[in-house]
Amino acid sequence: MEDGGRTQVPSGPAANPRREESLRIDLTDATGRLSEPACGWLMERLSEALPEACRRESGRTDGHVRGGEVRVRIIADDEMAKMHEEYAGIPGTTDVLTFDMSVEEGDGGGGGVAPLDVDLVVCLDEAQRQASARGHGEKPQLELLLYTLHGVLHCLGHDDHEEPSFCAMHDAEDAILTAIGVGPVFARPEFKPAEGGAA
Repeated sequence: MEDGGRTQVPSGPAANPRREESLRIDLTDATGRLSEPACGWLMERLSEALPEACRRESGRTDGHVRGGEVRVRIIADDEMAKMHEEYAGIPGTTDVLTFDMSVEEGDGGGGGVAPLDVDLVVCLDEAQRQASARGHGEKPQLELLLYTLHGVLHCLGHDDHEEPSFCAMHDAEDAILTAIGVGPVFARPEFKPAEGGAA
């Protein structure tokens, strides 16, 4: 499958006293290896999980729920290894690389909250390995969902380089994935500082 589709998630409920922006999500399977049903499932879950993450993290932006655009590209080990080396200086493949191009807006009365402008690359081969290791069998789309959510949470202010923030970030992932009916995906290992891949 070459193009996983596009969606625009509409604004939230009118009862929200703060403005909730729309969030556009683009998903492309550059490998052509993710099945149509898996890609459709992933797109539906991203359309639920990412706006939920923005709503839950609105406390960081004085109640403003960020919208914007998140572009997700599914790639294979060879391309991911090249990008990991080029952008993080680390040899070998990884699960996700996040490119946050959001620009802080000036204090021109808009609250200074920039819309999300994010490019993510997620690795299908790593997702398949981790799905097998975590007991998800033939469901790499669960891992791809987790990787994308992880990258967006970084853009919303989370960090996983120290143990308390690592735990808080993965608690947020679990809570969001549970809220959308998926449940926790990440099997939390003993804390190990991130090496630049999953950021």
